[in-house]
Amino acid sequence: MTADKDWRAINRANWDERVGVHLKAPGYDLAPLRAGHGRLNAIEEAELGDVRGLEVLHLQCHFGADTLSLAQRGARVTGLDFSGPAIAAARGLADELGLADRARFICADLYEAPSAVGRAEAFDLVYVTWGATCWLPDIKRWAEIVAQFLKPGGRLYYADGHPSAYVFDNETKLPDGMPGYFAPYFQRAPLVMNDGFDYADPDARLVNATNVSWMHSLSSILGGLLEAGLSLDWLHEHAQVPWQMFHILVKRDDGDWHWPDRPWLPLALSLQASRR
Repeated sequence: MTADKDWRAINRANWDERVGVHLKAPGYDLAPLRAGHGRLNAIEEAELGDVRGLEVLHLQCHFGADTLSLAQRGARVTGLDFSGPAIAAARGLADELGLADRARFICADLYEAPSAVGRAEAFDLVYVTWGATCWLPDIKRWAEIVAQFLKPGGRLYYADGHPSAYVFDNETKLPDGMPGYFAPYFQRAPLVMNDGFDYADPDARLVNATNVSWMHSLSSILGGLLEAGLSLDWLHEHAQVPWQMFHILVKRDDGDWHWPDRPWLPLALSLQASRR
């Protein structure tokens, strides 16, 4: 990328187009949400706990499906995303579900969140999940932003693909179907991809196919949070993930994608960190 604005513009075009795909995609089933009992993915359901009465900030909320699921559970939620179409869809869903009084949505880049949200130390919970931080070049600044939004004693819940899994990819898969190498674990240069496929709809083909992402090691994620003043409460690694990260993975009854035989390496991680 030759300028700071390039990766933002490229990724925004990519995610703006994905909104229309995802609102109809089999990977996003909105029926439970519309029935009044939206569900999170299996990992969050097992770990997140009761959110009733909490002030929650959902960063990189996409079109707000999980944001509104938290609102249905009694939280007051602010969702933030850099995609205008995503925020428009989220507000429409909030109105449709009668949750506009419990869920507000802000269109802003993650790094602009402090000025866009304007509520330092106001949240009991910052919620960040699934395919979020790989789109950010500066993980340390992300951690600082998370920390400044938390009340003393507030917590971050974070779940995402495991950094070690991002080393591999289907495009260079091995003869036995296992994924081959994609990028070095310690690569810090941006990864520029031209891939028109969408993770939520295998039949979709994106026009704005280019996207830019970054590798972040486990130590850089944890180190950023600790340097920002948070304490690590727990860290879990999982041999499952909510989307078909690799073709060889199989979907099980919990709705997640798992290794077909043995848990070869972690596919996801989750953690809770608290502001001291």
